[in-house]
Amino acid sequence: MRTSRIRLLAATGATLAALALTACEDGTGTEDEGAGTSRPTATATTDTPSDAGKDDSASSDPTAAGGGSQEAGGGKDTGSGGKGGNTDDDKTDEGADDGPETRVACNGSNTTVTARPVSRPLNHMLITVKNTGSGPCDLTYYPVLRFDEMQWVPQPIEETKPQAVVGIDPGESAYAGVLLSAADGSGDGGTTGHKLAVGFQGRTPNSSGGPSAIPSLPAKGVYYDSTLAVSYWQQSMDDALTY
Repeated sequence: MRTSRIRLLAATGATLAALALTACEDGTGTEDEGAGTSRPTATATTDTPSDAGKDDSASSDPTAAGGGSQEAGGGKDTGSGGKGGNTDDDKTDEGADDGPETRVACNGSNTTVTARPVSRPLNHMLITVKNTGSGPCDLTYYPVLRFDEMQWVPQPIEETKPQAVVGIDPGESAYAGVLLSAADGSGDGGTTGHKLAVGFQGRTPNSSGGPSAIPSLPAKGVYYDSTLAVSYWQQSMDDALTY
């Protein structure tokens, strides 16, 4: 009996040892799987710093691109500030040199002026202005006439207004026609003038264009009445005497 009990105990111990060994093997396998699971986690941890590195480089790139754009913009501003401003100033200066403001006005100091009645049309007088200067001069608007001590100014004939300022080259002439009196006798306050002053206008209406001229009149004088009117300055004699 004692021998059988010993054998039974030995068999039981062997069985328990086999079970323990199996359990240990199973446990080791589980631990290996756990280690395998932890490795991908470690790999993910390793990848995270790598991604952060990529983010840092990406965030630095826009800064570099932005800096490049600013430099390009600065280059453009410098270019426009350099050439653009100087070019405009140069053009402005050149335009001013060729502008009408630099032209010389015709007046009593650089012209000779004559005034003579004409047979056709009736009751008309022709004023001739000859440029005696060394350069061209301009006649603006119409002559301002004054006989003797008259207190009123003859009005212009609007139909004779030219398209542009009348310019005269040295030695050349321009003209204005004067309606002295109504042909049908309808004018009032008829009188004879013995002295005539021809005034010149400036760039703006009714402004002074310089010294007046005092042309000679016929010895018997010139008759005029309330219909006295004058044409605008004209380039040709025919245009001056059309009205």
